[in-house]
Amino acid sequence: MTKTAVVTGASSGIGAATARRLVAEGYHVVAAARRRDRLDRLAAEVGLAKDDGPGITPVTLDVTSQESVDALAASLARCDVLVNNAGGAIGLEPVAEADPADWQRMYEVNVLGSMRVTKALLPRLIASGDGVIVMLTSTAGFVVYEGGGGYTAAKHGQSALAETLRLELCGEPVRVVEVAPGMVKTEEFSLVRFRGDAERAENVYKGVPDPLTADDVADAIAWCVTRPAHVNIDRLVIRPRAQAAQHKVHRVTTG
Repeated sequence: MTKTAVVTGASSGIGAATARRLVAEGYHVVAAARRRDRLDRLAAEVGLAKDDGPGITPVTLDVTSQESVDALAASLARCDVLVNNAGGAIGLEPVAEADPADWQRMYEVNVLGSMRVTKALLPRLIASGDGVIVMLTSTAGFVVYEGGGGYTAAKHGQSALAETLRLELCGEPVRVVEVAPGMVKTEEFSLVRFRGDAERAENVYKGVPDPLTADDVADAIAWCVTRPAHVNIDRLVIRPRAQAAQHKVHRVTTG
């Protein structure tokens, strides 16, 4: 029987790339996000799931809504893999200028969203006999930086959620994997963070030779979930070669 993988935040970036990659690995992927039009385009591109074969099933999901999460859970006959990818950053203001609404939104999506979906799907993951929960965190989950207080706090929380789950599920047939990327250039992450300011968003990657792509991270996620059932990848940190640490990035200057 084809295994089912649920990927949240699948409408763009790492989520969409992961959905594509897991279909290529033979999974039936439930691609879940708020923007249904994008999910439908993804399904048309990759192929709709039919019968018991691989493909995409698009599902509208808001991880901050318990009602939406419950509807997702009710629609699933099984779940073998859950990729908690929905997340994101808002703003780069110092703590002294922080907007509590931004911090609350980041915590709601990154931490509480991951908790809601995990809690709702956990019975099916256990019932699968070989469930895998992937928590897509960030190197911001264990290293802080100026202006990143709200985002790093949320990612620290999400990382703590992964570690706690691993302890609580010890003895159950479920693996808990944390994938923590460093600098990844996607079409939306920095653009959302800087509230649509394309110039500021692009400057994050200015001069950086070959930052990670969404496909790079999807490749790491696919590798983790396809290890033998007795192998758990506790935490996989993935950075571009140009990024030696959170604060140490090689940039090429021109002219």
